[in-house]
Amino acid sequence: MVRYGFVIDLRSCIGCGACVAACSEENTPQLKTISPDAEVPLGGRRDIIIVEKGLFPAIARIPLHHTCMHCEDAPCTHVCPTGATFKTEDGIVLIDYALCIGCKYCVEACPYNARYVNEALGGPDKCTMCVHRVRKGLRPACETACPTGSIIWGDLDDPNSEASRKAARAIPIGAQLGTKPKVFVIPPA
Repeated sequence: MVRYGFVIDLRSCIGCGACVAACSEENTPQLKTISPDAEVPLGGRRDIIIVEKGLFPAIARIPLHHTCMHCEDAPCTHVCPTGATFKTEDGIVLIDYALCIGCKYCVEACPYNARYVNEALGGPDKCTMCVHRVRKGLRPACETACPTGSIIWGDLDDPNSEASRKAARAIPIGAQLGTKPKVFVIPPA
C-alpha cells in the first residue's frame, strides 16, 4: 500500500514561487478539458505566504506553504453529499468534477482553507498532487520545479523513500486539528 505526501524543508526554501507557477502551468490544461475557461490561478492550488519573525534588524523571512494536506481523515470527504470529494487508495484527496454540484460544503469543512472556488468550474478546486503525472510514474510539478529541492514528495510508508525519511524528522502541518495531514515541514534552524 502506498501513502503519498509532501515534506517541505523550510531550511532551504527561498520562497521563490517556482512551485506556485509550475502548479498553475501544469494543471491549467487539465482543467481546460473540463471547462474551456477554467485555469488554476497563481496561488489557487498552492501558495507561499512569507511570514516575518524576529526583531529588527534580525528579521527572518519564513516561506510557509499553503496547499491541500491530503488528510488521512479529511473533513472535506465527510461533508460531500455526492461523493465528489474522495480519497484514493494511495491517499490523494481528489474532486470528481462530474459529480460535484458546487455546494461548497468541502470548502467550508477544510480547516486549512486549502480549497478555493473556481468560478469557471462552478465549484471548488484544490491541489491534486498532480495525480495525472503520478499515474504516469512522474513526480508532482511543484517538486520538480523547486530549484533548491525543498519540496520532497513520495510514499510516506516506504522506509526507503526520501519523503519517509524526512517526514520522520518533520512536523505535520496542523496536526492538532486531528485530520492526520500528509504535508510535513522541517522548520528553519
